Order: sequence, then structure tokens, then C-alpha cells
Amino acid sequence: MFAPTTHGDAIAPVLLALAVILLVAKLGGDLASRVGQPAVLGELIGGIALGNLGHVGMAFAEPFKTEPAIDLLARLGAVILLFEVGLQSTVAEMRKVGVSSFLVACVGVLAPWLLGWLVAAWLRPNASVYSHAFVGATLTATSVGITARVLTDLGKASRIESRIVLGAAVIDDLLGLIVLTIMSGLIAATGTQRSLSPASIAITVNKGIAFLVCALVVGVRLSPHVLKAASRLKSRGVLLATGLSLCFFFAWLANALGLAPIVGAFAAGLILEKAQYHAFLERGDPTLDASVESLSHVFVPVFFVQMGMRADLGALFTPTTLLLGGVLIVVSIAGKLVSGLGAIGPGLDRLTIGVGMIPRGEVGLIFANVGLGFAIGGQPVIDRGTYSALVLVVVVTTLITPAALAWSFGRKRTPHDGPGKQALEY
Repeated sequence: MFAPTTHGDAIAPVLLALAVILLVAKLGGDLASRVGQPAVLGELIGGIALGNLGHVGMAFAEPFKTEPAIDLLARLGAVILLFEVGLQSTVAEMRKVGVSSFLVACVGVLAPWLLGWLVAAWLRPNASVYSHAFVGATLTATSVGITARVLTDLGKASRIESRIVLGAAVIDDLLGLIVLTIMSGLIAATGTQRSLSPASIAITVNKGIAFLVCALVVGVRLSPHVLKAASRLKSRGVLLATGLSLCFFFAWLANALGLAPIVGAFAAGLILEKAQYHAFLERGDPTLDASVESLSHVFVPVFFVQMGMRADLGALFTPTTLLLGGVLIVVSIAGKLVSGLGAIGPGLDRLTIGVGMIPRGEVGLIFANVGLGFAIGGQPVIDRGTYSALVLVVVVTTLITPAALAWSFGRKRTPHDGPGKQALEY
């Protein structure tokens, strides 16, 4: 017989929280998939339900919101998620998406940002200008994963409009991260009472752009040599360990330069291409994408559930917050619809392109979460009510996109339409 312990292991509460969070994530993802919605939406809604059980007298999950270890794992999930998003494209592919994708992305970032900024300034006049700008910034990024899933399910991946949308979604993720870098730098400068002269703003902007450019240019040249050296190691899991090491190093370097770690993780994903680790594949190792996907099935749901748990329904169902959420939904949709006007070329269905840019998702949630952690003069840049309104934007734009795209494509059929599911290509 073992003697009973007089104290509990410190990891026990974390294990319980993980058990509940992962169960909620998978149940929510399954229910969402059964009704034709992305699993990520179910994870987010599951987190909202779990985090608001206290309103009905079931407060067992309240400690999960403030558990430092869970917050750390969720942040790790965000880094892995952006690494995975980066792996879904390459620097070479981004160069191929064309002028239309670039113009659509630029309009799709600027229009929602400015509209969101104006709405926040109108409905939250007492908040700082940085808070207004940050609210607008959370509306900039289109969810590549959600858009790609919907286009595949509709059998429209071969349409030229689909290729433009997917290319633009990748680019506006990158532009959105630059916006996040700028906003983070400006808010950090304000918090330390440093001067915010035009020169300091220019330095912040240039630092973000310079990091991304240097990381991509240098990384593309160095990563093949790193992976070739790693391929000489015979132990299991070397490719995944090497890829994650590059991801974590780039994320650390971005943070060291005053940027968000997810910027570095995204850049690391972009520079790693399948051709660079062919030696691993020849000996039967799984691709890096597949290995990271397996890892993301554990850590990324923790991020999405925690993001949902931070949405306070009590704060949401107030006239002020509901009004803010409703108006932000309208301008977030309008801002992406006008992005279709950036597409150039004869015969393009610009409405469909704009509709395809509507869904927010993982990057928008990351933006909102970053804002939740910033404070100016002791006041959070994104308060709980505003955060809840932004989560509502993510949920609604994700929900309406599949039906809206099906309707938009159904308005006119062309020879480009495919009969069913097929691989996405740029």
C-alpha cells in the first residue's frame, strides 16, 4: 500500500484543465464539421460555452482562464499555428500569385483597418487612438485555412477567382502581421513614455519590414544547408525537431527585436519547402507539414478554446458591446467586399473574390488576444467587452462565408468550375 501524499503535485490542475479543454475542443470541432462548418469554429464556440458556465452557477472552469501554464501552452499553440500557415505557402508561390492578388490584399487590409478604426472611435470615444487603431487592425487578416476549406468543398478551387482569393489571403496575412508589428511597436513606445515622433514611427515600420525581408531572403538561402546537415542524423523525428527549432528561433528573434513572436513563426514556415528536405522523404520520414499538423491537433485547440473562454457573454450582451459588435460585423464584411475591386483582368467575378475574403479566424483572434495583453496608462488596449465583440465578428464572418460563396458562385457557371473536391493550387 502506498502512503497517501500530504500535498498535491503542482501539475495536477494543469492536467485537469488540459483534459477538459481538449475534450471540449474535439467535441466542438466534431459538431461544427457535422453542420458543414470549419472545426475551428466549434473549438471557439466550445471555449465560449466553457468560459461562461459561471453565469449558470458552474464555475469549475474559471481557474482555467488564469492558469499560467494553460496560457503558455495557448501561446505556443498560436506560434505553431502561424508556422503551419506559413508552411502552406512558400516565398516562390507568393511571387506567383500576381498583381491581382497583391492589389486585392492591399485593399482588403486598408479598408477594414480604416473602417474598424472609425467605428471604434465613434462608439468608444473615451478609448485611446491606439485602441481604435488596434480594433481596426484585428479586422485585416483573412483566414487562409477557412477560405481554402470552403473552396475545396464547393469544388471551385480551379476557378481563377479562387486562385486570386487564396493568393490574396496569404499576402494579407503577411500585411496584417506587418500592421500588428507597427501597432505593437507604437503601443510599447507609449507604455515606456518614449517619443512618438515621425522618425520613431518610421523606425518601427522599417524594423518590421526589414525583419520580414531579411528573414525571408537569408532564410531561403540558409535553410537548405541546415536541413541537409540535419539529414545526416539518424535518430527519429529529426525533420520535425529541426523545423520547430527554426520556427522557435525565428519567433524568439522577432520578439528580441520588439516584434510579435508569431511574425517570426510565419516567416519560418514560408522559407521551408519540401524540396529542401527531400533526403528525409527518401528514407521514409513524413513531410514536415504532416508532422506539424499532428502537433497542431494538440496545441492549437488549446489556443482557440482559451480565446473563446476569454469572451465574456455577460459583457457581450450589453447594448454598447452588441452595437459595437454589430457595426464591426458590417464594416468587416464591407471592407473585404470592396477588396474584390482590386482584381484586374477581363471577365473576373469581383463580387465572388470579395466574398471569399470575408472569413476572419485564427489571425484575427491572435490580434485581439495581443491587444488584450497591452495596456496604456493602466487601461487595456482591448477591454473585455471589445474583445467579446471581436470574437463575435470572427464567429459571424466564419459562419456566413460558406453559404455566401455557394450563392455567389451559383450566380454564374463557367467552364472553370470543377465537379468536386480537388487539390488547391496557385
